[in-house]
Amino acid sequence: MTQRMDMDWVVADLDGLKGVRHVIVLSSDGLVTAQSAMLEREAAERLAATCSGLQSLGLSMAGEFGTPPGQTRQLVFELDGVMLFVRTAAKGSHLAVLADPTIEPGMIATQMQAVVQRLGERTLTTPARQDPDRP
Repeated sequence: MTQRMDMDWVVADLDGLKGVRHVIVLSSDGLVTAQSAMLEREAAERLAATCSGLQSLGLSMAGEFGTPPGQTRQLVFELDGVMLFVRTAAKGSHLAVLADPTIEPGMIATQMQAVVQRLGERTLTTPARQDPDRP
């Protein structure tokens, strides 16, 4: 829990952009590590689980149709009433933004990349969970 609370500052810059509704940082297995202040915890967890599944599908497609080794950089979904951006932030970590459908996608993508570059791999890397029963 301390890690998540310490990471909430990561989302503040993006969360303050006009048209951005919510921002989360999530682990590859769908755990919330940071979230927008106004986003309810249950909604953040559902969003993280959804984004984790989408990243997994993207990774599968990248392996099949992309250039080896087939990495997923960013996924963009335009839905009725909202746009969803999911960007690989670091090993085991992703950044997701929900925004108004009128937002400029290029601006959000650029801002997300800037956050990832500014914070760096060390800050955003999520270590793999360890089985407590294994030595």
